[in-house]
Amino acid sequence: MAKPALGRGLGALLGGSPIAKPAAPASSATPLSTAASDPHERIQRVSLDRIHPCPFQPRKDFSAEALRELADSIKEQGIVQPLVVRERNGHLELIAGERRWRAAQLLGLPEVPVILREADDRAVLELALIENLQRENLNAIEEAQGYAQLIGQFALKQDEVGTKVGKSRAAVANALRLLKLSPAIQIDIREGRLSVGHAKVILGLSSEKQQNFAAERILKEGLNVRQTEELVARLQARVSGVGKPSSITPLTKDAHVADLENRLRERLGTKVRLRYSQGKGALEITFFSDEELEGILAILGLKAD
Repeated sequence: MAKPALGRGLGALLGGSPIAKPAAPASSATPLSTAASDPHERIQRVSLDRIHPCPFQPRKDFSAEALRELADSIKEQGIVQPLVVRERNGHLELIAGERRWRAAQLLGLPEVPVILREADDRAVLELALIENLQRENLNAIEEAQGYAQLIGQFALKQDEVGTKVGKSRAAVANALRLLKLSPAIQIDIREGRLSVGHAKVILGLSSEKQQNFAAERILKEGLNVRQTEELVARLQARVSGVGKPSSITPLTKDAHVADLENRLRERLGTKVRLRYSQGKGALEITFFSDEELEGILAILGLKAD
């Protein structure tokens, strides 16, 4: 089954009028018509030295092995899909194609094919996010940081970000919650030592000290997500000051209760705690801003007065 397009898709963000340029000599342009979204635009070859990376690129981690594999492919087949660039302060700045650019550097290529576009900073960040999300190139922290940049730098709301990148507001909110984790844990997620599932459970701990302690136990003992839930429940009980969980919070959650709590967390896009014992208990929903509260109320079909 084909993967659905995200948001407006790459074609829409890449579309539009290219920057007008005088015709180049035949030797400096290569007609790669299949890579162009507009049949009237021109693909040209430019010196690799003219191209600079983009500061809005959300992807920060590039596997050396994967780059070498891409370089080997380019060596055999050439660069099939041109890089997309914009003019910026006398040089060309990447909009899309940083992996291809890095691989070309490994090969020492003198020139690469590019499409020249006009794009403002916001459009560049949106495009970089969508390109990487469609290719599943971003780790969870890079994805969250990209969303945070759209929100912080361009004053977008979570639902607006979701619309642009083809995600639900809850998915964006869940991703942003990862940035509340301690810096050390964020590094563990980026480098694949901790899963997003582990991270979501660790978010149930409010202090950085507790979060780091839990992460250390997970890594040292090889705990799975279910075992991590039990660990976090014990740590939460310890913080309550009574040394043991309350009468309606069992030390080890019933699997059905834990599953329901996780589904509520995913649906509402925020921290949820479900305490249940013998037909009674409490449901605690946490929010961290007025916007998050409005989003939760909207999901529940309510309006803030």
